[in-house]
Amino acid sequence: MTDNLTESIQEQVKDAYYSSRALKIMGNSTKEFLGHPVSGEPLEISGHTGIVNYEPTELVITARSGTTLNQIEQALNENNQMLAFEPPHFGEDATLGGAIACGLSGPGRARFGAVRDFVLGTRIINGQGDLLHFGGEVMKNVAGYDLSRLQAGAMGTLGVLLEVSLKVLPKEDYTRTQVLDVSKQSAFEKMCQCTELPASATAYVDDRLYIRLSGSENTINSISTKIGGELLDNDAAFWLNVREHQHPFFRESNSLWRLSVPPATPPIDLPGQWLIEWNGAQRWLNTDANAKHIRTIIEPLGGHATCYHSPLHSKEDEHEIFHPLPEPLMKLHHRLKYAMDPNGIFNPGKMYPGL
Repeated sequence: MTDNLTESIQEQVKDAYYSSRALKIMGNSTKEFLGHPVSGEPLEISGHTGIVNYEPTELVITARSGTTLNQIEQALNENNQMLAFEPPHFGEDATLGGAIACGLSGPGRARFGAVRDFVLGTRIINGQGDLLHFGGEVMKNVAGYDLSRLQAGAMGTLGVLLEVSLKVLPKEDYTRTQVLDVSKQSAFEKMCQCTELPASATAYVDDRLYIRLSGSENTINSISTKIGGELLDNDAAFWLNVREHQHPFFRESNSLWRLSVPPATPPIDLPGQWLIEWNGAQRWLNTDANAKHIRTIIEPLGGHATCYHSPLHSKEDEHEIFHPLPEPLMKLHHRLKYAMDPNGIFNPGKMYPGL
């Protein structure tokens, strides 16, 4: 059945290639709000499901793109393992393909790495309907041009993900979260210090700094005493709410921006409410400031700004969702897009016009 489904997907892509017909790649649509709307013939991959191979001793799992994150995490949990980049689900039916395509990482990213760091290999269909396999299931196979990791964050514009092989990690022995009531400046100083601690996540919101510590129980208890603050009860629920944007901060009615900046960047002079993660590298901003003003402030800091969602969006500013790319980088994107999808049939305009 799965082979038949793969062939069916492949045939639909070939037909679209020869007729230059746009395709909208569809999983379970939990992250469809990200990026620009796509017009095209639906290409369903949600039925392409199942764990293909899982070797707990090798710390590698391979699954089809329509497999839900819940299924994968359940299998890993039974072996006391985890997806260390903690992918946001944004819905019960979130799929592996959607998580990789959107390139999102959760609270543990600052310590363990981003989603692309865990991608070992992919099996895809390119824009001509060819079935391709990049990378492998061990780290030594990931050499040369790493086309498998290019799929992370490409939002389906470079191919149809069929299978993904991921590196997984053992779960930490013990975790606790300390909460400190501190000023924003003090929070930044303490987050910088967290790079020298077994801190698996940090968040600053509403004048409170949350530091999640993970490791051996004796070590963590000793470090938490030195950090100070108070123990957060049911901390798993707090970090889940931050990851899934269920924390009250994300219910504000203004535009929600994700700002990516060097971690040591001081507090940024922009109006609005802040939630700061990843030791300062990821900063969420609820604001009514316009895109041009935000990016004028962020660019000199070496950062970029993405509009996650906005009640203020209108037709004339749709192009402002993703941070504009410098011309040389945009040309590189176009060349890569042409190599993987010469007729531009996959999710056209999802990220930038013409891609």
